[in-house]
Amino acid sequence: MGKGRQSSLRFAPPRVQVERRPDGTLLLRSPLALGGHARAVGEWLVHWAKAAPRRVFLAEREGSGWRKVRYGEALDLVRRIGQGLLDRGLAASKSIVILSDNSIDHALLALGAMHVGVPVAPISPAYSLMSRDFAKLKAIFELLRPGLVWTADPLRFAPALAAVRASPTRIAELLPAKAGLEVDEAFARIGPDTVAKILFTSGSTGIPKGVINTQRMLTVNQEQYALVWPFLEDRPQILVDWLPWNHTFGGNNNFGMMLRNGGTLHIDAGKPAPGLVETSARNLREIPPTIYFNVPRGFDLLLPFLERDAELRANFFRKLDLMVYAGAALPQNLWERMQQLALAELGRQIPLISAWGSTETAPMATGVHYAVDRAGIIGLPVPGCEIKLVPAGGKLEARVKGPNVTPGYYGRDDLTRAAFDEEGYYRIGDALKFADPKKPELGFAFDGRIAEDFKLSTGTWVHVGATRVRLIAAGDPLIQDAVITGHERSEVGALVFINAAAVKARRLDDAGVRGHLRAALDKLAAESGAGSSMHPVRALVMGEPPSIDANEITDKGYINQRAVLERRAALVEELHADRPAPEVIVPTPTP
Repeated sequence: MGKGRQSSLRFAPPRVQVERRPDGTLLLRSPLALGGHARAVGEWLVHWAKAAPRRVFLAEREGSGWRKVRYGEALDLVRRIGQGLLDRGLAASKSIVILSDNSIDHALLALGAMHVGVPVAPISPAYSLMSRDFAKLKAIFELLRPGLVWTADPLRFAPALAAVRASPTRIAELLPAKAGLEVDEAFARIGPDTVAKILFTSGSTGIPKGVINTQRMLTVNQEQYALVWPFLEDRPQILVDWLPWNHTFGGNNNFGMMLRNGGTLHIDAGKPAPGLVETSARNLREIPPTIYFNVPRGFDLLLPFLERDAELRANFFRKLDLMVYAGAALPQNLWERMQQLALAELGRQIPLISAWGSTETAPMATGVHYAVDRAGIIGLPVPGCEIKLVPAGGKLEARVKGPNVTPGYYGRDDLTRAAFDEEGYYRIGDALKFADPKKPELGFAFDGRIAEDFKLSTGTWVHVGATRVRLIAAGDPLIQDAVITGHERSEVGALVFINAAAVKARRLDDAGVRGHLRAALDKLAAESGAGSSMHPVRALVMGEPPSIDANEITDKGYINQRAVLERRAALVEELHADRPAPEVIVPTPTP
């Protein structure tokens, strides 16, 4: 882990079994046996309600303090909500739609539904609050035809509710005085194949896909975590987390980890965006986490607060065992800055690691459970989950099979058939490579999305993921994100989205921004030498931020490369014109 005292976290040994086929296909699996798992997530709640009824399960800001719900109280509320749902005649065939940010009521309603076998579908608030045409929300309601709709804020969501002709139900209407025997009977009928959730992922088409999440997927994935991260059981974990529960990262991974291990989840109303990251900083100044999850954009925005606020920095690292990023590649410079802070505060580095998977894999398919010295390593297959690597276009296309993988897409048998290969492996669409081909036990590195890579007119492949990360690092901190261009053209280009907060902090005008970006292109050219396919040689700053209605960005800040290229095709043409306009930034001419 570098200088300073090493982390003492209990990790499983890094081991992997590799099977090589004559056609170059590789099959990789963990030698660790998976073993048993809970029948349903409700069994975790029942266990902790008996084992630690006074321990805080959920907390959220309320005025100047925190509203807290303890495990014993949570089980009582969940059973009563389950009774209220049964009283309304809801069953497995009628899902509940949640239009809301994370909250205690959101959590209790979701757990109450799953406790009695009613599927829950938390929908991205962005589809209701940031969209103008509500097209995605309408498509979801048409697919699900839900039996009940709930929102924490009917007034704020009123236009969206009107667009789908839905009347919301209040939590108070679902809370009878007590739960009856039929709640326990319904809970007893739940099996591993019972649908727990339907999580929507829009992919690159703009049409939301409902990923079926079974009870088995959710409970198995947490057992896989416990096997490779046994330290989770060493003490009750404390999490301060903003990641939305309509996504698998926040709703399955993080929420499930706290529930399975009897931890405490502080709901962070902040987000990785200017004006909202301040809320996250305030919460972390008050609540010291033992484990911290975020997307790369979140680390990027939080870092300046940690660097300049000694009180925040001290509290953030006081109990911290582990930092985890996922969902996108973390630029190496951000990894190093976080480690510099840990080293200065603690005299040692803290594991800053990643995992890999998708909504369809619950989400973790591979995870890091050993020391790494750089960003980009995504670990080894978790127990019970097989990774198949298939040679494709000079890369290794990854496919996944295991009990944590979805049975398919809700109401879309056609998408389900297309998602799996002839051996039943899920086609995740990512490419992986070995961190060290001679030492497979050091795990995989992410090697981009198969569909995003392209060839130049010279026939040379451009690996979009790696190129994007290098550009962002070279332009740190001004480049918020970038989309790589150049398909069937002679040169690589980039559409650049600027970090407005960084520009303001440095008091840069347009000329200053252009100079910074030109210096970034110069740096990449110097580092790459003759390898022009490895870096952009022209860039264009985007005046309009990515649009969620056009599917250019998710509410977690992930850029959809294909959607941006399609929507901004005219700008791509301008960028690659034989005689580029003055707005196009090019490297400094070589003397």
